[in-house]
Amino acid sequence: MSKTVEYFFDLGSPASYLAWTQLPSLCARHGAQLVYRPMLLGGVFQATGNASPAMVPAKARHVFVDMQRFAQRYGVTLAFPPGFPINTLNLMRGAVAVQLHQPQRFEAYVTAMFQALWVQQRNLADPAIVAAVLQEAGFDAEQFLAWTADAEVKTALKEATEEAVRRGVFGAPSCFVGEQMFFGQDRLDFIAEALA
Repeated sequence: MSKTVEYFFDLGSPASYLAWTQLPSLCARHGAQLVYRPMLLGGVFQATGNASPAMVPAKARHVFVDMQRFAQRYGVTLAFPPGFPINTLNLMRGAVAVQLHQPQRFEAYVTAMFQALWVQQRNLADPAIVAAVLQEAGFDAEQFLAWTADAEVKTALKEATEEAVRRGVFGAPSCFVGEQMFFGQDRLDFIAEALA
């Protein structure tokens, strides 16, 4: 049986971004397949009663400093975009849509969005900026808009989010190796152990 890491994520989560900078190489080292599972973090919070650390000022201060420490350790940029936290409903519908309709371009989509948010600090709450990012990455912005309004795409994101909650997910990122869940980007060493 081949080894897989299921990666439940939301583009608007800085911890999801940090995990994404490391997971492909971690999986490659362990001969595991990385399976991207887009979900809506807002929906997970609603279903579980959890909330963003950004909502608790004392916790937010600590978490943001801690995340910078990890970014430094990983040798990556982490810069918070304006208006954080943003509503990622259309971005995550877009992720599901690209996975459904252009799977070969899925990683290009995720890369473009994570970079735009967490490296370039672009305000992806603004549809015009989202359209610009899509075009720069070679996507059709009008096609994307149509997809995000599509019933099949909306249902697929809802079902993925519900599945995540059923499996015990309460935040992002959450990774599964078999039945074992690992929450947070600071559990990558446990994922590596599970794969070994």
